[in-house]
Amino acid sequence: MAAMRADRLLSLLLLLQNRGRMTAPELAAALEVSVRTVYRDVEALGAAGVPVTADRGPAGGYRLMDGYRTRLTGLTGDEATSLFLAGAPGPARDLGLGAFLTTAQLKLRAALPAGAAGRAARVQERFHLDTPAWFRDADPVPHLAAIARGVWEQRTVRARYRRWSGTDAHREVRPLGLVLKGGIWYLVATAGADPAPRTYRVSRFLDAEVTDEVFDRPAGFALAAHWEESARRLADRLHQDTARLRISPRGRGLLPMLFGAAGTRALADAGPPGPDGWTEVELSVETEAVAVGDLLRLGAEAEVLAPAALRRAVAGAVVALARRYGTSGEVHSPPGTDRPGERGVAS
Repeated sequence: MAAMRADRLLSLLLLLQNRGRMTAPELAAALEVSVRTVYRDVEALGAAGVPVTADRGPAGGYRLMDGYRTRLTGLTGDEATSLFLAGAPGPARDLGLGAFLTTAQLKLRAALPAGAAGRAARVQERFHLDTPAWFRDADPVPHLAAIARGVWEQRTVRARYRRWSGTDAHREVRPLGLVLKGGIWYLVATAGADPAPRTYRVSRFLDAEVTDEVFDRPAGFALAAHWEESARRLADRLHQDTARLRISPRGRGLLPMLFGAAGTRALADAGPPGPDGWTEVELSVETEAVAVGDLLRLGAEAEVLAPAALRRAVAGAVVALARRYGTSGEVHSPPGTDRPGERGVAS
């Protein structure tokens, strides 16, 4: 407890040194403590001989006496580790390193020459990394800190995991590393007698207990290289078919937004638009059931030309939707000769 308070006092001192005058509520927010705790810590700094001045009034706050600086800027192990997450404060908090990251950044800035410190401050002011994807809440990861501890300490984790099928599995895993992909945390780990690393979505852990059993990491295992290869294999396994589409000018803009890299590649390989502005593209798609839902997101801005089975499946889904919404007009599944724009559909 005393060590925690000492770290907090140093953080408070470095905040005042780096940022100048700060109010008690601003300090409380930065240190993640109460305002009352800030008052006590300021008194403690004053009792230790640190010249902290309290200015009254609307523009008041705490500041250090002009000319005072500290060089107590050595980084602890946790603080140095947290610097590798300096561009991702949210994930650092998820891993329980938020406070360490704040203190490490303050110490680093305090140790820099004035010019370099100013440039570092401008970078922090003008660049921000936001890892989660748009329009999607972050996964709840109540057991991330425990799993991260297993990763740090190379200890087996006894866990209950919710499979994709909805059933629960009890297993002991040997956690090799954590990956943040699109705002979602994944654990790479081995389990049982199988030496091959597997990937688990951290939000699906219902319980996680770090055991006393220390394990040896596989020789030569590199997390980044493993993840890159796993992602490539997954993409190859999922995108096993190619759909030939005809897309409108607006559909060209939607394709990379809805299909990511696959949509970008499809546009790059496409020929020029026809006289009506529509373009034929070849798009990598997943299984037919998944592809139908994905392609329907393009709405009337696209037409599936091939394969024939996928075209029929999309047409069938459109017919079902029209019936569901009580469309009075007759819905056709054209054999391939009709084109959007020729049947009254705006292009």
